[in-house]
This record gives sequence, structure tokens and C-alpha cells, in this order.
Amino acid sequence: MSPSAVIRRAQAMQAELHVPVAIVGAGACGLTAALMLHDAGVNGVLLERDAAPSGSTALSSGFIPAPGTQVQHARGVVDSAPQFAADIQAKAHGTAAAHLVAAYTQTIGPALDALQDKHGFQWLLLDDFLYPGHSTYRMHAVPEKTGAALMGRLQMAVAACDIPLLTQALVRELWLDEHDKVIGIAYQRPDGTLEHLACDVLILACNGFGGNAEMVRQLLPAMRDAPFAGHAGNDGSAIAWGQALGARLADLGGYQGHGSWAVPQGVLVSWALMMEGAVQINALGERFHDEAGGYSEAAVQVLAQPGGVAWNVFDAALLDFARGFPDFTQAEAAGAVKPCSDVDALAVLMGCDVARLQSTLAGVAPGQLGAEGRDGHEDRVFTRALQAPFYAVRVTGALFHTQGGLDIDAHCRVLHQDGQPFANLLAAGGAARGVSGDAVWGYLSGNGLLSAIAGGAIAAHTASQLVESLT
Repeated sequence: MSPSAVIRRAQAMQAELHVPVAIVGAGACGLTAALMLHDAGVNGVLLERDAAPSGSTALSSGFIPAPGTQVQHARGVVDSAPQFAADIQAKAHGTAAAHLVAAYTQTIGPALDALQDKHGFQWLLLDDFLYPGHSTYRMHAVPEKTGAALMGRLQMAVAACDIPLLTQALVRELWLDEHDKVIGIAYQRPDGTLEHLACDVLILACNGFGGNAEMVRQLLPAMRDAPFAGHAGNDGSAIAWGQALGARLADLGGYQGHGSWAVPQGVLVSWALMMEGAVQINALGERFHDEAGGYSEAAVQVLAQPGGVAWNVFDAALLDFARGFPDFTQAEAAGAVKPCSDVDALAVLMGCDVARLQSTLAGVAPGQLGAEGRDGHEDRVFTRALQAPFYAVRVTGALFHTQGGLDIDAHCRVLHQDGQPFANLLAAGGAARGVSGDAVWGYLSGNGLLSAIAGGAIAAHTASQLVESLT
């Protein structure tokens, strides 16, 4: 069931405080928006439902795709916003919202540079492998290479700027006048009391709906039985508010899945393994898809296998490579990585026929194609064979976060059903439609944080212009 959407109509509201900009949600999107507003000389207040900011970003790998950054230039990587936009549309088969693709790809590079120059961020460029669909090295990360560390650095930057952050402030009501202009919000404290905050501009940077089981069943039926690996606060509040206000929704069938969720440990196993030569094999001892196609659509492929599981299979050389990724070392520490001395031992672990498994592994060699290729479908080309000893991780497909939401224009203004923007209601990140189209296969690696950080920067710019117009 969708969360209750309380809309109050009034000419004015009695509030404890008035601020130029209120930001609902202190994930990567909201924190970025707050920092960019501060840099523009505009006061904003962040409202976070949890005791500490976390959100989907803290559960992710924290990798942000961006073209034309200072870090790319320093490493001699040639990239551009049009090239990045072409990669996004190629992955989404041309179905991604063109106006947002253009806006985000043009904004994300300068946004990362601004975080570096004005707030001390140190970006690493991940240039030892290419994620699916990217034509060049453009993934950026903080030195720790985790989403939790990215969130920590954003929070420290917000604190250093003395930007107000109200935690345990669950927004329950949106207040608008009869012309659909936002005049404020009401938020609930842990003791149940309701406090009111008046504002000139409201940015919804709160959540998607991956944590709302009923909405997932209705809108993403392929994921109805999949584990949810995102943040529980993704309850669809923004969508519920939008529906109550008559806002337009878009791309509700878009989402990021992941085909490498270790079970029963419940941790992510880096897809970089697949890009470097690992394979996924089902309980029958067979490969069943092109692993280089993308980890999001792989979630559906894995869930369709016997028992809804598969095995990530790799060797010692890939094990050494994978240990450079914190999510993999966490999975290994949790006991997810199983060593097998030879093919016989691997077959016993997987419970499959050894002859069939041997045939499958024989296809993982230079100049060979796996089962998909032999069936006449496009398949990856291998550059090396896997060598014993082998290692395997039992995985399933998981839902990470949704990519659909409130429809917005290139300035992150929420749109009415007729396509006209609300006067001062903005949305970005998980609250808004993304750039992955309307299906799981449209998700290009990093699209979530692209939308969060670029969207937060754009929303901040729009909000600052709106505030300036009032003075």
C-alpha cells in the first residue's frame, strides 16, 4: 500500500521557522543540493527521516559516472557529455528521457569538480576495467570505494558549512495554496509531535518505492519475490504526494536490479568480476546469459533459473583482482566465497553434472563462445580460460532501487499532468524519473548516483534562481 499522502491547502501556515529552501531527504541528492545551495549563497534546511543520513547511496558501491572531469583530464582520458549521453541511450535503446540525459551528462562533471574544489573531495578514477555499456573510463569514487564513505564525506562537508540538518524528521504533510504553490511542510518527531516549516521552495530528494512491497508487486512484477537490497525508507512517499497533487509520473517500470547478491549472506558481489572474465552458471551446470550485458538485467536472468539462484565462478587470478573491491572483501569475510580444487569439486558444490559443467567451462576460453553464442545469439568473447583452483559464490537477483517517479523537466521542476511545471516544487534523485527508461535493461551502471548528484546540483541551481526572483 502506498504511504498516506497528506496535502494541506491554505493561504498561509503557522510555522516555527521559515527558510528559503527545504530539502526532504538527506541522501546523496539532498546533501549535494544543500552544498550547491550554500555555494550559491542560499540558505537551505535538510530534513531526514532516519537518525542519521544513509539512504540507497550508503548501500551502493558509490561509483559515479562523469565525463570531462579534472580527474579524467589528469589521467589522459578523453570523454564528453555527448559521448556519455550516447552510452546512456544505447543502453536504454533510446528510451531514456532525452532532456534529462542531456541535463545530467552536462552537469555531473562540473558538479564533481565543484565538490573537489570547494569541499575537498578526492576523486579516484576507476580505470582498471570498464563497466557494462560505458565506452571509456568515467567511474569516480572516493578513496574508500564505498557508498557509505561517499555519504560520510558529503555529511562532513554539510557539517563544515553549518548547513542545518534535522534528523528523525519524518515529513508527513505538504502545504500548498490554491494555486499549487508550496508554502511549507509538516514533519513528525519521534515523540509524535508535528512541527511546521515554511519555505519558498521545496526540493523532494527523498526516495523511490523499492521498499514498498505492494508497489513493487504492482509495478515491477518480475521483482515481486526478489530480495530488496535498498534502503527501507524507499516507501514511495514522493509518488504518493505526486499522485495526490495531480503531478505526472514517468518510467515507473524502470529500476536497478543486480544479478550478484550473495545468498544467504545478503551482500553484494562486485560485477567487476564478470567484466574481467568470471561467469554465471546455474544449478544445471550451464551458462544462461551474456554476463557482459549488464548487472541490472542479470537480476531477472538469475531469478529465472532453477531455484532462482546461480553461481559466480572464477579463478585465483580473478580472486586477487576482486579483493580490490570492498564489497567483495565483505562477501569473502562473510563466507560467501567457496574454494574448489578442481571441476569435480565445483560440480559437487553446485550439485550439477560434472560432464556438463566441464563442457560449459571449456567454452570459457579465447576464441570460444559460451552456450548463448552456440545457440546463435550474441555472446561475449573470452580473452582467457579459467584455471583450477576455482572459486564460486551462490547468488540471486535483487532489487536495489527504482528509476521511475515524478516527471520533471530539465530544471528538475515537477510537472502537472498537462506538462506545466509547479511554481516552486522540485524533485530529483530517487523521487523523480531517472535516465534508464521504463525497463530493467535500460539501467547503465551508475545511473542512480548520476541522477542523484547531477539532479541535486540542478535542483539547487533552479531553487537559487527562484529564491533570487523573490528578493
